[in-house]
Amino acid sequence: MTGLVLGGSNNIFSVECEDGITRQCTIKGKKLKDVEGYYNPLAPGDRVELEPDEQTEDEGQITGLVPRRNEYVRWNVKGRQPQLLAANVDQIICITTPDEPPFRPRFVDRVLAQAEYAGIEPVIVANKCDLDDAEDPDFEYRLTDWERIGYKVIRISAKSGEGMPQLAELLEDKLSVLTGQSGVGKSSIVNVLDSTCVLKTGSLSEKYGRGTHTTTRGTLIHLKLNEALLGGRQNAVASIIDTPGVRRFVLHDIAAEDLALYFREMKPFVGKCSFGMSCTHDREPGCKIQEGVYAGAISEERFESWLRICDEIRTGSWED
Repeated sequence: MTGLVLGGSNNIFSVECEDGITRQCTIKGKKLKDVEGYYNPLAPGDRVELEPDEQTEDEGQITGLVPRRNEYVRWNVKGRQPQLLAANVDQIICITTPDEPPFRPRFVDRVLAQAEYAGIEPVIVANKCDLDDAEDPDFEYRLTDWERIGYKVIRISAKSGEGMPQLAELLEDKLSVLTGQSGVGKSSIVNVLDSTCVLKTGSLSEKYGRGTHTTTRGTLIHLKLNEALLGGRQNAVASIIDTPGVRRFVLHDIAAEDLALYFREMKPFVGKCSFGMSCTHDREPGCKIQEGVYAGAISEERFESWLRICDEIRTGSWED
């Protein structure tokens, strides 16, 4: 039979099977084809083939991987391998905040680039919009600029409820992956979306102003959306993959010379410079991307972000 991977650790995976039983499964033979080279062989959202255990109803063995529609990956610096965060998703929800933890626009830009590379539609969710820092012109400018270049941005507060109905409608009947820095409030958001779901939430580290890691591994959760968010409409559902909060999101499989292809507003200019594909878009005459910056089609902030991420890729030195 086939099943849906909900999560796993130590090579034991929780699999929701087509017969309605969730089984704890190991990989038959300890290795699967087509997953070599990854830090982890399977991720939430993967579909697998399995053999139920004949003796124990809630156990089984995974025998194969159903080809993925897409995969959301980051480079695991410590493990020095690509890490699968989710598979077969409809959208990536990148959660950011104006403060607590501090706003990191380049973190968002990296997520957007990896989403573009994977062909998965990203949505930016600005949580904690009830904070005074949400009025910061720089924060609002970056949100507006992402909207200008075509990304959907939703401003919410899990604490006050602002924007939560809009988010619930966006998630309904989809499989979405939630990603963001530690402390941005992913678990709090899930707890508001489904009042029957209680995920552990963490407080910010006082020393660093960063979140503590309350989600230690990715998990696929089926939500029964809160009726109050949908005007009393009942039986609305959504599925989300709650990924571990990270302090650094490191791109995978994107070369510095190709990064402009995954910056949505830069892509139309790639290859049209006087020096063609060999243009570094730094100081060359006839650079169309530089002209795009001067004309306002590309914001100076996004161009600076692109330059710094290119440098991170080349040097292998990634900032928070």
